[in-house]
Amino acid sequence: MAAKIQFKRIAVIGAGTMGSGIAAQIANAGLDVLLLDLAAKDENEISPAEAAIERLIKSDPPQLVSKKVSKHIQTGTIESDFEALKEYDWIIEAVVERLDIKKSLYSRLDSIIKSECVVTSNTSSIPITVLMEDMSVAFQQRFAITHYFNPVRYMRLLELVVGAHTRKDIVDALADFNDVVLGKGVVRCNDTPGFLGNRLGVYAMQVGLFEALSRHIPFDDADGILGRPMGIPKTGVFGLYDLIGIDLMSDVVSSMRQILPEQDDFQKVGTDPDLITSLIKTGYTGQKGLGGFYAENPSGRQVREVSANDNSDIKWRDINPLPEIAEKAAKAQSEQEEALLVLVQDNSEYGEFARSVLAHIFCYAGQLLGTITTNPQDIDDAMKLGFNWQRGPFEMIDAIGGENLHRLIGDAGLTMPSALQSGKPFYQVNEGIVSVRDSDRGYVPISLPEGSFRLQILRRALPVLSQNNDASCYLIDNNMRLVEFHSKANALRPGTVKMLEYVASDPGSGVIIHNDAQHFSAGVDLNHFRSLIENSEWPEMDEFLWDFQKVVSKLNNLPVPVIGAPSGLAIGGGFEVLAHCDALVAHTNSTFGLVEAGVGLLPAGGGVKQTYLRWFNKMQDWDKAAWQCWMQIGYGKIGTSPDMSARYCYFLPDRDCQVMNKDRIFEQACALNLNMQEAYTPPEIPTFKLANPTMREKMHAFMENGVSQGMFTPHNLTTAMAIADVIVAKEGERQSITEQEMFARERANFIKLAKTPQTLTRIASLLDSGTAEQN
Repeated sequence: MAAKIQFKRIAVIGAGTMGSGIAAQIANAGLDVLLLDLAAKDENEISPAEAAIERLIKSDPPQLVSKKVSKHIQTGTIESDFEALKEYDWIIEAVVERLDIKKSLYSRLDSIIKSECVVTSNTSSIPITVLMEDMSVAFQQRFAITHYFNPVRYMRLLELVVGAHTRKDIVDALADFNDVVLGKGVVRCNDTPGFLGNRLGVYAMQVGLFEALSRHIPFDDADGILGRPMGIPKTGVFGLYDLIGIDLMSDVVSSMRQILPEQDDFQKVGTDPDLITSLIKTGYTGQKGLGGFYAENPSGRQVREVSANDNSDIKWRDINPLPEIAEKAAKAQSEQEEALLVLVQDNSEYGEFARSVLAHIFCYAGQLLGTITTNPQDIDDAMKLGFNWQRGPFEMIDAIGGENLHRLIGDAGLTMPSALQSGKPFYQVNEGIVSVRDSDRGYVPISLPEGSFRLQILRRALPVLSQNNDASCYLIDNNMRLVEFHSKANALRPGTVKMLEYVASDPGSGVIIHNDAQHFSAGVDLNHFRSLIENSEWPEMDEFLWDFQKVVSKLNNLPVPVIGAPSGLAIGGGFEVLAHCDALVAHTNSTFGLVEAGVGLLPAGGGVKQTYLRWFNKMQDWDKAAWQCWMQIGYGKIGTSPDMSARYCYFLPDRDCQVMNKDRIFEQACALNLNMQEAYTPPEIPTFKLANPTMREKMHAFMENGVSQGMFTPHNLTTAMAIADVIVAKEGERQSITEQEMFARERANFIKLAKTPQTLTRIASLLDSGTAEQN
């Protein structure tokens, strides 16, 4: 029996954006990696690889789970350290997309590496047949394409492309390592031009661009329709162009145009409109340049307004409110109705725009089925994992139904691909099994690696115990309960609290709180609180807070284990739910924090209480714990990974664990829950001691000094002292208090802050600017 392939020594050649990002993700997994690039041009300069480490350490969003993991990345130069590669197990090539340079590198590698060494390329477009045309069969057997997406830490897709000679055991080892160790969703692709993700993703962007320009749809209105209403990130098309870089997108489109056949539908949208050429020429290349379709101007974020007759007649204006069609779609989403039906049934100008874009995307996806892959799940997964779509095109087709699909294709003047003609759904549930319709094999069970779980696909087969517009509770194996939040940005609303109350009353043998949206929860719904404040509904506010506090307290004291399984943002009220769980199984990219002070409020769902208690458990001194808690909540500290969150006691390494692959957190949470059930007893209800009154004087002096130096505003002082009022005793006040009294102090000080005009102004500004996640 052949020995299992192991990747113990890994090297990356090429320290650009992609190469350094791949090296960073290997380091994030706790593994050592060698990063090579050219030598420095001048002896007084650092090498490109060393410069890449500096960029990684400063990156925002951070490419490293913590700065200290950079020590896992050893740097070197191709000139001086190439010979060291003869001892490595896996070498990843991430050099510039020039065929001559890649071929030369492979030839050099072939002369020194050991016979078991695996070599892969991160090329985004060059087929294996072209890369390997000069190489020996022995080398080709150990070669594959591992195409990561940027930024590597956050984009989950890995396209694994194999050649005619690639050994199956090597393909399986690469897939397993990238899944389990590096946290990637692996999609195996045929060796076709553009592979899979970019083939459809770039086409979709180009269709949106051309349709908007030809119809003279304002850029912000187009993004408002092509973003969240379609289940695509809110950047839409023009915002994404700015984010990627308009010049870089032009290069990507040009590359796709060159490698795809002339008859491919991509060619119809694979050119740069005059506007794109003009923007690049004048330095408006997006966020990295002078701006692009959007810009941060002195008056705030604005959008370009381009004359229908003259692309040089450019003005900036404030961003429009969401178009009516997008508002209707958002309302449908909030009521758990199908937003796509709003778009396809709207006969307005903007409805025609949306229908045409969808028709082209669906038609092109249908053309790809049977060529790039026979399985619709591969294409859907590529768009969800590589472009952050909520659903892939075939899931979207199922959502609108065959009749609407035929109307869309016909109205757009397109020819229905054979793969879309049957009218049968692409996904179905049969006897509790979710299946997908393969174009060759018929319905087959969806494909996920063992130990993986994607709620977005599998929820349709789970028995629903209770459901409302904000949350659901499912029955899962071993009589456990799964609670899913699904409001906008998973913001906590009255329906969320009711669902938590439901599961607290009937928790089964254990509870898992999990969803696989981009973010676990962006906190309590600020729109809801804005309404309460504007209408001076203080009793209603107190009731909501008290209901929330009661239910998290119940979760913390259930007779069965409660495990939180978050990924993405878990801030504000979202973190307060997690803070009352018995343990967390968190994705490595989870961000934890209590950020309420940023809008002039404080955490009032047990956030202050739990933070204070956790710091006391760590320091065994109530005064020191009070200072740490006060500083942390006052500054709105967040941890951008479990490692960073451990510094603030948001993540407790002695009981919580982290998982690299988001698809694996649910199964591991279930396993932990089952293990805890064997001898579970609820935690003891804690008692608290308020910090000594002298701490208040110290805190007040700190804030007054900051105000006098212009570091803080007077309202910052008001907010900070309200936080202090929760955890610090006043002169003569009893210091020993109960958990319920701590809750009451949180509520009272929250409402006191909510009554200040500055807090309403901050909340309104945040929501109206569109920067709040809840919005």
